[in-house]
Amino acid sequence: MHPTEQAAIPTRVIGLISGTSVDGIDAALVEISGTELDLKVELLVGETYPYPGEIRERILAVCAGEAISMAELAELDDAIAFAFAKAAQNIQIGHQPATLIGSHGQTVFHRPPADRGLETGDWELGKKTRLGYSLQIGRGALIAYLTGITTISNFRVADIAIGGHGAPLVPRVDACLLSHPQEGRCIQNLGGIGNVAYIPPRRDDWLAKIRGWDTGPANSLLDLAVQHLTAGAKSYDEGGKWAASGTPCYALVEQWLSQDYFHLPPPKSTGRELFGVAYLHECLKDAEPYQLSPADILATLTELTVASIAHSYQTFLPQMPQRVLLCGGGSRNLYLKQRLQLLLPSVPVLTTDEVGLNADFKEAIAFAVLAYWRQLGIPGNLPAATGAPCEVLLGEVHQSQ
Repeated sequence: MHPTEQAAIPTRVIGLISGTSVDGIDAALVEISGTELDLKVELLVGETYPYPGEIRERILAVCAGEAISMAELAELDDAIAFAFAKAAQNIQIGHQPATLIGSHGQTVFHRPPADRGLETGDWELGKKTRLGYSLQIGRGALIAYLTGITTISNFRVADIAIGGHGAPLVPRVDACLLSHPQEGRCIQNLGGIGNVAYIPPRRDDWLAKIRGWDTGPANSLLDLAVQHLTAGAKSYDEGGKWAASGTPCYALVEQWLSQDYFHLPPPKSTGRELFGVAYLHECLKDAEPYQLSPADILATLTELTVASIAHSYQTFLPQMPQRVLLCGGGSRNLYLKQRLQLLLPSVPVLTTDEVGLNADFKEAIAFAVLAYWRQLGIPGNLPAATGAPCEVLLGEVHQSQ
């Protein structure tokens, strides 16, 4: 069947992702038709399935750089695949079954490329490499076997192999689902790490003008701070209420914004390797002379997130957007949203819910779309966002038995 004919038939796809915050597995069962600009996606159901506590703790330890043997990594890889497969099975209960799964897996390591581009033969073991590296575990072949559904996984590796960052991968999906004929928009994801897709008005050559990059820390740094400040009694600040009771220390925010990453021009990507536990402890050490309360510390870290986003827009966008649409878990942080609105006074800051796309499950929906595109033979990356030299098909296909 020709891809255009195939796209005319609605396809049920499951998107699965666990992000940098390791909150749990977001699963979205969607019905998709069309190809790109005529793409139509209906969310049938979305759920978040928490990891078993032991698995989450192991993932966080690995992400924090704790040494792990290959045998232990294999066990964790299997455990995550089983958890993803169970989420895929549960999300279908009461619904007609899906025929395709797009699984992002769980990122445990991300290293951006050392510089732009890739030169053949320029790599030797033990010397500086030009390629990036990103490891998502929870193997797709096992998910396909356990669910009986063709599964596409390892979405980042094809972009990285040709010199890209393998991130962010969602801007092309955002362009097809959230672009506007007259309005320039920033789609700001607030997961563990923040990332933005700048989408100009949908006019001639607009796809070439789309930009995307990781803006810096978001939920993961705030969650780490809450866990530290409560000795593990709490894992996050619901709605940003605790931070809202504090006062930001602007001198610290200005100091932290001098960090090299914030001034590196896009395309760029980052993760817990930079903005993780060690970074939090540096921040807490910097804060000691100011004698801040726990609420003040959370308010200041929240201010870093919003200030890094505003700085990123003002520095790297060709022009400011006419609207900002938030998604991801941080879009529910009302204090963060209010602070971002204050720093972008002329730009309405809303959520993707308000334009018809579920903010909680947008990333899971995106990986369902990327799997759908892979099946149709449609490239999923956007070179202007990832830094890759060309478009490529994303994802490795694992047929069900």
